[in-house]
Amino acid sequence: MSEQYEAAPFDPASFLRTLTHRPGVYRMLGGAGEVLYVGKAKDLKKRVASYFRSNVSSARIRSMVSQIHNIEVTVTRTEAEALLLESNLIKEHRPRYNVLLRDDKSYPYILVTDHAFPRLTFHRGARKPGGRYFGPYPSAGAVRETLNLLQKLFLVRQCEDSFFQNRSRPCLQYQIRRCTAPCVGLVNEATYRQDVEHAVQFLEGKSEAVIRDLVVRMEQASERLAFEEAARYRDQITRLRQISEQQYISGAGGDVDIIACHQASGQACVQVFFVRGGHHLGNKALFPSVPEDTSAEELISAFLAQYYLSREVPAEIILSHVPEDAEVLTEVLGERRGRAVSLSWNVRGERARWLEMAERNAELALRTRLASRAGMRERLEALAEALDLDELPSRMECFDISHTQGELTVASCVVFDAEGPVKSDYRRFNIEGITPGDDYAAMRQALQRRYTRLKEGEGRLPDVLFIDGGKGQVRQALEVLEELQVQGVSVVGVAKGADRKPGLETLVLSDSERPTILPPGSSALHLIQQIRDEAHRFAITGHRQRRAKARTASPLEQIPGMGPKRRQQLLKHFGGLRGVSRAGVAELSKVPGISRKLAQQIYDSFHEG
Repeated sequence: MSEQYEAAPFDPASFLRTLTHRPGVYRMLGGAGEVLYVGKAKDLKKRVASYFRSNVSSARIRSMVSQIHNIEVTVTRTEAEALLLESNLIKEHRPRYNVLLRDDKSYPYILVTDHAFPRLTFHRGARKPGGRYFGPYPSAGAVRETLNLLQKLFLVRQCEDSFFQNRSRPCLQYQIRRCTAPCVGLVNEATYRQDVEHAVQFLEGKSEAVIRDLVVRMEQASERLAFEEAARYRDQITRLRQISEQQYISGAGGDVDIIACHQASGQACVQVFFVRGGHHLGNKALFPSVPEDTSAEELISAFLAQYYLSREVPAEIILSHVPEDAEVLTEVLGERRGRAVSLSWNVRGERARWLEMAERNAELALRTRLASRAGMRERLEALAEALDLDELPSRMECFDISHTQGELTVASCVVFDAEGPVKSDYRRFNIEGITPGDDYAAMRQALQRRYTRLKEGEGRLPDVLFIDGGKGQVRQALEVLEELQVQGVSVVGVAKGADRKPGLETLVLSDSERPTILPPGSSALHLIQQIRDEAHRFAITGHRQRRAKARTASPLEQIPGMGPKRRQQLLKHFGGLRGVSRAGVAELSKVPGISRKLAQQIYDSFHEG
């Protein structure tokens, strides 16, 4: 039932005389019809009347009330219905005086497909029938780390079906012991299914069951005198025990979300820790828009209603503050989950320690945000919007190639995060064994070397990978990522514009057939240019250093077995490099430490022609 009341100017006394005492939702409207605030109430008349008392202390409420030109109400049957309607209306209208949760993208999951040889893969979006889903995870990076870990532990494939179905020989993943090559029949279906079941049990938090099974298999292999197989099981058990100890949360079994908030300088941070099957999957910091004078209890209440509107609800939610309308929230969240949900705040023991950790993280994240470099977050938000990313990128990498007419090619990789350049993570690659001037081959080699190392656990994978180049270079990147089974990374080519002028670049997105052109004043474009220019600078510097070294290097340095001491003895004996170059084999071999064979190599290095 919906009614609309109009008055110009707005007369609260007249409006309240006709207002019902039933539960419902009210919408306060400004002069242009914009929604200023959406609220819910168990008793509409009492709740709306409270805004018009003469002793209202909140400056925020007084400011809002002064702008009201109309109030619309919708009567509901229960307070729980009102809570759901309120959340939907806030999401639709985004009123300036409500707590607004900016991040309302879906969270990623791990999907185990239902093929004959199932694959583990990154999934975001609606969950469809077929396969099993595990999560949610706080970020794409957390999913990638878990997939990488599962691949090391259980050797289950992560490749696309098209890649899997067209193999005639094992790929790189088999060579680096990340897969058992079911694509070419090097493992039977029963054995592979057992590996998949172990991965599933691990995701469900049943690590001990996996370890017990592996112990039995290790003992059986030892009895058969298959000691190499037994050693593999032993290493797998050791690694699994280490990981389980790191991830397990004592006293927090089952599915739990731990939510804490912190407010300072007119801003707020809500930290969410994810626990599934007793394992900590990671945490995420969210920064809702919060009006002045909003209490922590109001913030937690509004956050819960909006956050779980379109997300999976766990069995238990541990909170840093007691939410307003806790009973109604418990009822609504239970209905969404289909089973009872527990909201806890007075927790003890291990749960109290985890809640304290969430509170510390919320405070630290907000302090970092407030102290971060001016404009960086705005540029990241603009980039996420321009590239249609599901979340703000926390790590970005960019590759560039530099050479002189194809010689002494150097590839650079620069890294940026939410604070800017991460120079400690920059890397250069001296490219060898390619046709001079083949930039595609150079890019492919650099990407393979970089991401093979990251897959082996030497660092973090990026959320966005920028390539200085167009479609061809992007294709090289996509092929390398597919070969290494790296998932969830957005690839963007930065192609130079007409006359190579800044501001005219086109973006080649991996998931779009048409290039994207951002306006010259775009904050996203400025960030991309900064990252691309830094990769270009780093590549050129590396190439110049390599070229200078090649020009000044002594021919003696290229001879195997010629260490610094022997080079020093030679130069001292003959009075310099010119003397060495003029000496014969017999003279060279008279120098202490120089054999006849080595003397011949030295002589040949100066007389190749």
